[in-house]
Amino acid sequence: MNNAKMWLVVKPTVGVPLFLSAVAVGSFAVHVAVLSSTGWVGDFLSGNELGSGDASAALSTDTGIAKVGYDDSRQLVVTLPDGTVTKAVYTETH
Repeated sequence: MNNAKMWLVVKPTVGVPLFLSAVAVGSFAVHVAVLSSTGWVGDFLSGNELGSGDASAALSTDTGIAKVGYDDSRQLVVTLPDGTVTKAVYTETH
């Protein structure tokens, strides 16, 4: 064991629970950050199609970066702040 001498300073009955609780708190903090800063996680957990909820509304609004939307022919249309328009066509393959 690499850190065998550590247990001469910290008792295992204190160190092991302290380490495990620090890992649990860190993991919980990461999960809270992901759930609060993304919209697709809520769609996924509720069983909705990804991009149908808050995330698509956030993408279609003017954020000063780009506008994203769909047209009738299944194309993704991206409009950049300088007015440049790009379209992406996607097809489904089975």
